[in-house]
Amino acid sequence: MMGLMSSRWSLLLVTLLAAAAQAQTPAPSPSASAPSADETKPEIVNSRLDGPLFYQLLLGELNVREGSPGAGFSLLLDAARRTKDARLFQRSVQVALQARSGDAALQAAQTWKKELPQDREPNALILQLMLALGRAEASGPALSTLLKELPPQEQGPAIASIPRAYAQVPDKALVLRAVEPVLRTWQALPGNAVVAWTTLGRLQRDAGQFEAAMRSAERAHALDPNASGPLLLAIGLMGAQPQAARTMLDAALARPDAAPAIVQAYAQALNQQGQPQAAMALLQNVNQRHPDEAGAWLLHGLLQHERGNDAQARPMLEKYLDLVHERPERDPGNARVDAIVTLALIALRERDLVRAQHWLDQAPPQADPLRVAAVRAQLLAQQGQLAQGRQVIASAPAKTEDEQARRLLMEAQFLREHRQAEAAYALLQEALTRSPDRYEWMTELTLVADKLQRFEEMETLLRRMMAQRPDDPHAYNALGYSLADRGQRLPEARTLIEKAVSLAPNDPFIMDSLGWVAFREGQVAEALRILRRAFELRPDPEIAAHLGEVLWVSGQREEARAVWQQGLRLKADNETLQDTLRRLDPRR
Repeated sequence: MMGLMSSRWSLLLVTLLAAAAQAQTPAPSPSASAPSADETKPEIVNSRLDGPLFYQLLLGELNVREGSPGAGFSLLLDAARRTKDARLFQRSVQVALQARSGDAALQAAQTWKKELPQDREPNALILQLMLALGRAEASGPALSTLLKELPPQEQGPAIASIPRAYAQVPDKALVLRAVEPVLRTWQALPGNAVVAWTTLGRLQRDAGQFEAAMRSAERAHALDPNASGPLLLAIGLMGAQPQAARTMLDAALARPDAAPAIVQAYAQALNQQGQPQAAMALLQNVNQRHPDEAGAWLLHGLLQHERGNDAQARPMLEKYLDLVHERPERDPGNARVDAIVTLALIALRERDLVRAQHWLDQAPPQADPLRVAAVRAQLLAQQGQLAQGRQVIASAPAKTEDEQARRLLMEAQFLREHRQAEAAYALLQEALTRSPDRYEWMTELTLVADKLQRFEEMETLLRRMMAQRPDDPHAYNALGYSLADRGQRLPEARTLIEKAVSLAPNDPFIMDSLGWVAFREGQVAEALRILRRAFELRPDPEIAAHLGEVLWVSGQREEARAVWQQGLRLKADNETLQDTLRRLDPRR
């Protein structure tokens, strides 16, 4: 029988024998003296692997290989328990997972820990398996054991990683109930109190307990004002606890030694919360105090460009490129592509086509080809080569299905923006026959249908989108704005737009719609207040068209002309702005 064993079983047998011998052969004592001349013969050490155990292991592996992992698991786990061999426990867990039996794997890991309590390896396995099996509510003891048995230098990072470990558990309140008692122990220990309070705050935030999360952030910050974790937590709470978060952050980040990276994160959050001037003031401070901080120059330049301040944006972005050229490690995420593409867009705004081409030629090979293609298409469009611009986008590399969908969307947007709505409509209709529920294509089709005055079709599609994604503000806003722009069903238009505002209160384009419906209703003062705020948040040619018109009919014609001129600098060929200027003729 043994003489007929195939080569793969022979290899398995050799592997088992070697592993067993290695596991059960005592290691030489480190203090043993060198062998004498009479001791040069190798000592023969017999493995303690007896015949029954050997065949038990062999039979267990044969069962696994032949498709009976359950039987093999039982044999291997019994052998592991009898020999107290960590590698056999590990193999038992592997076999259980191979058999897709999470319960058996958890049993093996728990037995491993019981039989070899000094081993730390099963701790993480037990926690992972409990979470995978949906037993998060009972995971506290496993988590506590894991943390306590880690080396001291690893405990803090492990506590900080708890939210990530529990990320796949959908019930965040349950996670908080399971983990909070464990964290309370660490909050009383000076070495890890800050990270424990911060982690508790992150879990409270994820569970929707924003006020409690803010208190945890404040407690952690009081323990160590220089720690970044509590500050980042406060930044993440700005939407839910704006006053408390800003009070804490303004005081902490006004210090000369404030970490530039944290200041940049705060600036980004302020901009998202509708405080662009405060964000740029912070970045200006970083630029002055830390002139070699490349990221601050990039972010400041991008915000200036977003607001139409290209004369200020250009030197900031060029400064960033100089810094990362000198020290590439300052650009770990290859963010220089953002700077290069933005500089090309600035040149296009200024109609400096040679300079735009220069910057596009600087794009590194790893740059997003679709993003670069979109700017190249705009360059060709400014030269009157619309067909070539469309072809640049259509032929850009797109490997995945999502990239191909994005490419088609960009092509449709290019066509719509250059008054080729019929071509965009045909492109999107054909694409939606293949993928009728692709939301971003549906969104673009509603804009195209509006341009073509196919209002009933647009409304049908928008209502379908509202049903598909009831928490997405853009469908409500699009329909409300279209009705307001046509002066139809104004009460319904306002209701739709106010719904969008409730879902996205700081979106300047939704504010623009609210101001426009107020203007259509004759509420000129309200319209002016809302549109001024929208234009402050996001200088945009379409918002400029609306704000300028309200100023014009209010008799504030010089200011209207100034707003329109700013809109023309942002995008001279914007269709809404151009139509407004033709209709009102500000030259008179």
